[in-house]
Amino acid sequence: MSLKIQRFVCNPFQENCFIVSDDTHEGVVIDCGALYPEERTAIEEYVRKEGITLKHLIATHGHVDHHFGDNTIFELYGLKPEVSAKDEYLQNKLDAQCREFCGQSLGYDMPPVGKYLADDDVIEFGDHSLTVIPTPGHTPGSVFFYCKEEGVAFSGDTLFRMSIGRTDFELGCFEDIVCSLKSLKDKMPLDTVILPGHGPQTMLKDEVECNPYFK
Repeated sequence: MSLKIQRFVCNPFQENCFIVSDDTHEGVVIDCGALYPEERTAIEEYVRKEGITLKHLIATHGHVDHHFGDNTIFELYGLKPEVSAKDEYLQNKLDAQCREFCGQSLGYDMPPVGKYLADDDVIEFGDHSLTVIPTPGHTPGSVFFYCKEEGVAFSGDTLFRMSIGRTDFELGCFEDIVCSLKSLKDKMPLDTVILPGHGPQTMLKDEVECNPYFK
């Protein structure tokens, strides 16, 4: 694989933020949940050490634990978040989400959305691209970012190793997430590596065979 993928486990929710780059030294940030200063500094130092030019800040959905660090990415690199248009409502209430989930306000301003993504949009950087695959259920705008040429997909909170994301939050829908899971077999090969928004990586083949939510 010519992609270089660095994971940063962030915030009290142990959210996975990924920096993805290739041999051109261009890259993207996926789900910047960096909340604490040391988490934000670690990302900045990695980008500097690797000589990465960041082209996009993208998010698999609009929950605040995947956005805590958006302001740092904006301040350092001038990138505004890109998120599915179907999660516009959630994206516009990140501070309210923080109060609900964490019991306190964010305490800082978030950058405005730079682009609302549509289904099947293609996000390009370096010699690679990520396709936006809609996977509603955890939120209406939950998506996978799928790199076909490298056989890897970033699943956000739709699919975890042997589990799935919660659907009891606002706008969640269990029936939708089950339909999204079942559709994956038609959208990517079974040997696709899955990198979730929380927890360890897995493979689509293992999930199809053993994850009870695929039955």
